[in-house]
Amino acid sequence: MSAYDDMSRDELLASLRMFAANWLAHDGCWFLAAEERFGIDSAIDLDEMSWARFAATEARRIMTTFDIAPGGGLPALERALGLRMYALINDQRAEWSPDGRCLRFVMDRCRVQETRRKKGLPDFPCKSVGIIEFTTFAQTIDPRIKTRCNHCPPDAPEGKYCSWEFV
Repeated sequence: MSAYDDMSRDELLASLRMFAANWLAHDGCWFLAAEERFGIDSAIDLDEMSWARFAATEARRIMTTFDIAPGGGLPALERALGLRMYALINDQRAEWSPDGRCLRFVMDRCRVQETRRKKGLPDFPCKSVGIIEFTTFAQTIDPRIKTRCNHCPPDAPEGKYCSWEFV
């Protein structure tokens, strides 16, 4: 029996948010250690390799756990994006184009970038990592999905985070 067996719904949700924050903190600690040892360029290269692997794993586990069939197109991707760990700690939204052929995903609040901004640091230039992460995640859900970055640091408009389109 674990401590979670007798928890209320609110306690379990708080646990999920804590786990997601811990996961993100570990990712940040790992990156900083890689940057200290190898420099920013090598750390970003390693981060890209890591996210390519993790995004596929996360997508597959979401699909299995929540019975999302492979090849489910943009509706499946929309559901899966809402089930990522990010969804517990970042404010995000998905919007459909009027013709229903394009799904836009917007990160309205990014915990990583907000933490850096509070510390007086510049935004982390996550665009190259994000392209790999979101492309891999989407194509694991459905290989037909194409991903486009609308904006992402370091190319995001002032005060914004990232925005992606999937077709």
